[in-house]
Amino acid sequence: MTASTRARFGIWAPVYGTWGARTHPDEIPDASYRRTRDLVVRAEELGFDSTLVAQHVLHPGDLEHDVLETWSTLAGVAEATSHIELIGAIKPLLFNPLVFAKVAANIHDMAAQRLAINLVSGWFLPELAAIGAEADHDERYAYSKEWLDAVGALWDGIPAAAGAELVGAGARLRPVPKRRPRVYLGGESEPARQLAASHSDVFFLNGRPLADAEEIIADMRARDRNGRAPLEFGLSAFVIARPTAREAQQQLDFLQGLVSGSGQRDRTTGADPATAMLKVREGQSRVGTNGGTLAGLVGSYDEVAHRIDQFARAGIDLFMLQFQPLEAEMERFAAHVLPRLK
Repeated sequence: MTASTRARFGIWAPVYGTWGARTHPDEIPDASYRRTRDLVVRAEELGFDSTLVAQHVLHPGDLEHDVLETWSTLAGVAEATSHIELIGAIKPLLFNPLVFAKVAANIHDMAAQRLAINLVSGWFLPELAAIGAEADHDERYAYSKEWLDAVGALWDGIPAAAGAELVGAGARLRPVPKRRPRVYLGGESEPARQLAASHSDVFFLNGRPLADAEEIIADMRARDRNGRAPLEFGLSAFVIARPTAREAQQQLDFLQGLVSGSGQRDRTTGADPATAMLKVREGQSRVGTNGGTLAGLVGSYDEVAHRIDQFARAGIDLFMLQFQPLEAEMERFAAHVLPRLK
């Protein structure tokens, strides 16, 4: 049994309408609920294990573009699916912890305990300004810790203590979920790593070369977990798999040309300059978000499967994947790469 046979595979839901070039001739940007619902249903049928629904109330690429709302989407997708894991991104500054604990617990029940959360402290400054929740980088992580403590206690059925700042004394969640949703957390900064080590179940890495991923995994494994189970790891990656490496490179060049020539706005516009996530391999060409193609999952079917196995041997438990065109390439990956892994 190889390491990759134990790994899980997920897809990023198209909350921005696309994960690559917005001018792709075969993928018109579509951030609708129905597209995401149908995509996740199909991903479940194809054998994918998980999906991630990112969270923004304003599109970070262009404020005129559509962006899908996360938590109402998860409620609908919970009813439409039966076993795929549903990971919802949550920015603590957007939700009161009592309100969020209630909403998430209800969706967790609808999904038969398949819900997980991806805590994101926030980096897009225009979005934070629009809701009146401006705070600097380290303040956001300090707030996230306090917020996550409050939500976790509510999920455990513990009434809010006197003197608590985020939830009034005595406030409680009823009914209490059968078990807590799992917590995913990513970030490159020291505050992010500290919070992930002490409060998360899975640490999300942005796409990066194997050696860089190994360094981060070693660092996170060496940190104190306060008695928690060993940390698991997820990796974001944009995949281009073809029968031959040459065909894959040609497709990468095509996509990179679309991205570079379209004039679409870089996601770092409006970003907090202290956000370390957006500095990963800064200046290198790539397609996709959160590291995109930097993980090197571009090549023949055999090459992509081999590279995935290398990451799995290094400790990656979940591969959260992006494609373009999303539906067609997801089908291709399921038909030609997953069988080589599972």
